[in-house]
Amino acid sequence: MTINCKGTLLDLITPRVMGILNVTPDSFFDGGKYKNEYDFLAQTEKMLNEGATFIDIGAYSSRPGAKHISEEEELQRMLPVVELLVKNFPEILISIDSFRSRVVEESINAGAAIINDISGGKMDTNMFETVAKLQVPYIMMHMQGTPQNMQQNPEYENVVTEVLSFFAEQLFKLRQLKVNDVIIDVGFGFGKTVDQNYELLKNLSLFKSLDAPILTGVSRKSMLYKLLGTSAQEALNATTVANTIALLNGTHILRVHDVKEAVEAVTIVNQL
Repeated sequence: MTINCKGTLLDLITPRVMGILNVTPDSFFDGGKYKNEYDFLAQTEKMLNEGATFIDIGAYSSRPGAKHISEEEELQRMLPVVELLVKNFPEILISIDSFRSRVVEESINAGAAIINDISGGKMDTNMFETVAKLQVPYIMMHMQGTPQNMQQNPEYENVVTEVLSFFAEQLFKLRQLKVNDVIIDVGFGFGKTVDQNYELLKNLSLFKSLDAPILTGVSRKSMLYKLLGTSAQEALNATTVANTIALLNGTHILRVHDVKEAVEAVTIVNQL
């Protein structure tokens, strides 16, 4: 599989790693950790040197129960960091973690390369038309509810078939709009119980039937540390285990806080 990033066809046969750069004060693991230009540049350089193909910038915390912020505040956080990274790393492939079409459009115009939408087009009716206009790769995630309420009482008759149906419906809409590069993300932790998350992880290979690259984001999430009775800070080993399972089940991109360990997992699984 390939995706077109800034005019270059990027091969996903060997899985890629996407490093997370949160510019929020309240993200569940690293919120508030990076406060100034030096911090953003140092962490980005570290992740690129460790083997990240993409850097995913988030300016709106989507952890369960996160505070809602305005579009203006999200843009004020996002755009200066995009511009800073593009200036200092001209070849960088930036993914914009936002469900707002205006935020992603202004960020793409500032030099970003990919859209990462946690709502799969459900929270902004202009998103699909914006993706079609921009013709950039679009990561479409499944989420039940919103970040503010998604973990209050997630319910499914069958989580695997319902998430599959969601993607089939949304992919049809995107293909009608002639959007070529769509990546799917089942949305671990976004409106799912611990058991539902593991049901999806166990059956991730079924999503290959959608004929779209698969992105997996389980890095340091509560589905890991709650099961083990630990914390996000102690969940690196658990993250590597889950990433390895995801790779064996067909994942093409790992979205992670810890790039070095994810690249090592890709290298070992690829050797098989």
